[in-house]
Amino acid sequence: MKAKKSYGQHFLTNENFAERIADGLVQPHTRVLEVGPGKGMLTKYLLQKEFQLKAVEADRDMVAYLQKFYPQLSEDIIEADFMKLNLNEVFEHQSFALVGNFPYNISSQIVFKMVEYRHLISEMVGMFQKEMAERIIAPPGGKDYGVISVLTQAYYDGKLLFHVSKGNFNPPPKVESAVIRLTRKDTPELNYDPVLFRNIVKTTFNQRRKMLRNTLKGFFQDESVLEDPFFQKRPEELSVGDFIVLARKVEDGRIGK
Repeated sequence: MKAKKSYGQHFLTNENFAERIADGLVQPHTRVLEVGPGKGMLTKYLLQKEFQLKAVEADRDMVAYLQKFYPQLSEDIIEADFMKLNLNEVFEHQSFALVGNFPYNISSQIVFKMVEYRHLISEMVGMFQKEMAERIIAPPGGKDYGVISVLTQAYYDGKLLFHVSKGNFNPPPKVESAVIRLTRKDTPELNYDPVLFRNIVKTTFNQRRKMLRNTLKGFFQDESVLEDPFFQKRPEELSVGDFIVLARKVEDGRIGK
């Protein structure tokens, strides 16, 4: 069965890497949701573990394939577009881990959805395009550090697990790949408005070469606060913690306290 470009499919063919992805889930989990199982290379190793496993697959042909070759999973295959799925309903509002060889064309959207459902998703292990993986876990100060870095790392700790070269897929992608783990922080909910936080992060990085005092003018009624040296920085110079502090300061219009 051939991969379909419309679904961004690149099937993993290396058994070793599939097993390593399954082993990458280190927290004690009862429930696991696999995104885009395809032919079930990773599914096979997830089924060997003591998980309540469900899999969401948008491709009807792949659903039929999985039902034929993994009949023990047939009742737990969700034929749906992951991006349209209400994750509260998958395990009836219970927490779970997310895992998958994610379609590269929607991988960033998958991460943002995970952040949206952070109250449910305690851990994620996923295959990404190498450049995307590096952006998600990038530290401050470099060109890889950006919106997805900050919005993810505000709630999750990230770790690079291993790289995967093009030859381990069918068809081979045009890019190198990497597997990362995201583990939810102990205190994922902090004392700030998450919508405002996201807006600030996106606004500053949309003009990442400009100083904060230029990009944040519309966020303060009293623009004199922007004279503080803090606002002479550019967004890549701010840690995730700095952005959280900034969101709190914007909320109450203060600085330097």
